[in-house]
Amino acid sequence: MEQTPDPLARLRAAALKREAAGLRRTLRPRTPDDDGLVDLASNDYLGLARDARLAEAAAEATRIWGTGSTGSRLVTGSTELHARLEDALCAFTGARSALVFSSGYLANLAAVAALGSGALVVSEAGNHASIVDACRLSRSRVVVTPHKDVTAVEKALADRSEEHAIVVTDAVFSVDGDLAPIEELHAAAVRQGALLIVDEAHAIGVIGEDGRGAVHAAGLAGEPAIVRTVTLSKSLGAQGGAVLGAPEVTETLVDTGRSFIFDTGLAPGSVAAALAAVDILRTQPELPGSVRSRARELASMARDLGLETGEPAGAVVPVVLGPPEAALRAAAICAEHGVRAGCFRPPSVPVGRSCLRLTARANLSSDDLAVIRGALTAVAKMKR
Repeated sequence: MEQTPDPLARLRAAALKREAAGLRRTLRPRTPDDDGLVDLASNDYLGLARDARLAEAAAEATRIWGTGSTGSRLVTGSTELHARLEDALCAFTGARSALVFSSGYLANLAAVAALGSGALVVSEAGNHASIVDACRLSRSRVVVTPHKDVTAVEKALADRSEEHAIVVTDAVFSVDGDLAPIEELHAAAVRQGALLIVDEAHAIGVIGEDGRGAVHAAGLAGEPAIVRTVTLSKSLGAQGGAVLGAPEVTETLVDTGRSFIFDTGLAPGSVAAALAAVDILRTQPELPGSVRSRARELASMARDLGLETGEPAGAVVPVVLGPPEAALRAAAICAEHGVRAGCFRPPSVPVGRSCLRLTARANLSSDDLAVIRGALTAVAKMKR
């Protein structure tokens, strides 16, 4: 009797290959005290995720509105809180219109897929996976340009056969931590009649003296040809995302953005927490400068120990180690010395560029920095 094929055999075989290449991922549930480790792995850049003001705002909203939004934004999932948050984001960032999503990932999917439909999509090589997926969902022709290469972007726009085009880039790149040439990209887009989409996930709350983001810092907040996406789950210590732009943009997404139309709205507790965070940023404008200062300290510390790193624009500080095995070992060494560090391997980074990704926080103490120095010293010894 012929044996029935095993539909899971290929999955097991692929897992073994990933294991051999050092590319298996593992879920590691943490304790409320972060297992006693200094946190350099999360995206809680301003240290607001456990701020009592956010927790109380979330709890009060949950008591009033319930634990979930109860439906999509177009049915029952839009509350007065959602509208207040959209207004607050506009006031803070200088945007004309805002639309809140249940994650930053979904905000990118909607913005790029809907606005790029039927157009040429020019995407930067270092863009986040959510942008890569959004480019695919647009079903449009996509040109990927080299990192921060404005000349290549303008050439792709000038050579296009499509009537319309969008350019999409991270503001602060999620692994390298450097800043996109936003002013130059905007100028190129305007010359070529294209729309520029900037993902401010790692910039909002960090870039600019008051944390209003890279587009605002570049003096382009009111420009109609720029669309911004933001996440509420990093500097703002909450959950969710938003698209900021001209009213024509948000209206288009309400009508055609599938990850908006068919997704349950962001829970009221998360909306209220994000609102509280925006208010804190308005009243404590020194926080963004604090996190950037800590990031520069981490980068200087790594360089002093002979480790390869860059000059951070925001909170992200990579420590490049090469092969995946070296990054895994370095992350384990950091944990042994009291530090939780992010470990990035392909496909998150190019082959040969596996790294620790250290993320600074505004509330890192001098004692924390001493522990971090000890951990990085041990990593540097491993490299030798």
